[in-house]
Amino acid sequence: MEAWRRIDLLMTMDATSGDGVLGVVRDAAIVRDGARIVYAGPDAGAPAAAIERDASGCVALPGLVDPHTHSVWAGSRSAEFRERLAGATYAEILERGGGILSTVAATRAASEEALTEWAARRLARMAARGVAVVEVKSGYGLTPADEARMLRVAVAAGDRAGVAVVPTFLGAHTVPAEHRARRDAYVAQIIEEQLPAVVGVARFVDAYVDRGAFTLEEGVAVLAAGRALGLGVRVHAEQVAYTGIAEAAARLGARSADHLERLDAAGAAAMGEAGTIAVLLPGAMLYLRDTAPPIGLLRAHGVRMAVGTDLNPGSSPVDDLWTCATLACVTMGLTVEEALLGITAVAADSLDLPEHGRIRVGGPASALLVRPPPGEPADPGVLIQHLGGPEVVARWTAPAELRAAISA
Repeated sequence: MEAWRRIDLLMTMDATSGDGVLGVVRDAAIVRDGARIVYAGPDAGAPAAAIERDASGCVALPGLVDPHTHSVWAGSRSAEFRERLAGATYAEILERGGGILSTVAATRAASEEALTEWAARRLARMAARGVAVVEVKSGYGLTPADEARMLRVAVAAGDRAGVAVVPTFLGAHTVPAEHRARRDAYVAQIIEEQLPAVVGVARFVDAYVDRGAFTLEEGVAVLAAGRALGLGVRVHAEQVAYTGIAEAAARLGARSADHLERLDAAGAAAMGEAGTIAVLLPGAMLYLRDTAPPIGLLRAHGVRMAVGTDLNPGSSPVDDLWTCATLACVTMGLTVEEALLGITAVAADSLDLPEHGRIRVGGPASALLVRPPPGEPADPGVLIQHLGGPEVVARWTAPAELRAAISA
């Protein structure tokens, strides 16, 4: 067994295992035996372990969970960044064939080994900051073979980086250049060819319903088809323009609706009723100079909120989940507690992984030991106040068999 002892502050992220919504235990210890936690509580009650670490001055919490990334891609969008700085909008660039379409061309042209290596390096950077579980979408292939390849790459990259990957199919990311004149044929291809090709690899289906992307009717058709094949439902919703997809996806039982800058009351109410989690993406909001989602509306309807990086080459080239948690507070109005739960327990729930994002006896031994900035106390607010988060001292990473179970 291995133990972290004399932890100043343990945040279990489980209200039944400590004080308050963060499940706080002071002067704590956690002990693991192989892949599972066998003790989490006051240090005085901890069993002896063969390996013990003095964690005085540190904070322990679950391994972080990033519920929304596009971590597999090739090519660069730096020229587009310059265009946006000069005044061009994201939607304008996409509609004239840039943006996502330029990444599609580069990703299709890259070898599988190159894509795996680049994605693994991105995921390794996230792991070094304490991320244990990462959702990774396809969507830069847009053919049956290329979309399936992207999801294989995502899982392989996670294995190399030592993180668990949750693969999400996003064939409905944009209409590729070769189908621009027949978008109905492309939607049919997604439903009839792409989705069957990723069953057994993808855990979720997603669709980008927005100006310049897919219509409400097209998005609902894709999501319903994925659900019929046994996939969970996620959706890019109400980001650039209001479409009504948040409400419609909630009616389909969506596990999450993401972005939500232009969410309306009906959408929030439907999400609250269905238990659909809001995934907030402050990196994209910042890079696109957008307005904040209606956080008060989400709270009013009991919608739980997760926070993700939206790591991608164009609208959110951000791989630091701690920074996004801070930005969610500063730019969107989340509380410290909402932000911390949003990168742990609530993020895990949005991925249908209720064991993860929490420290519980019998749960996976995925945990993080961090040290607050010099001179600062072991306090939850300190971890979020400082942009970039705390220093990572040690990590317990779930072994390969548990990671494989998540990715399957």
